[in-house]
Amino acid sequence: MLAFVVFYALLAMTLAQARPIQEAPGLVQTVSYVVLGLAWILPLMPLIKWMERRD
Repeated sequence: MLAFVVFYALLAMTLAQARPIQEAPGLVQTVSYVVLGLAWILPLMPLIKWMERRD
């Protein structure tokens, strides 16, 4: 899980610095940053649910 988050953070930083996002209007940039900041939750949600289940 930690390795995935580190990899995703590097990927998100790279995408956030991409030219199309940097040259976009402020609202588009804000939405892009919110999506990039929250997108890591979707692939990890099954693992998080599995970790929280009772035995």
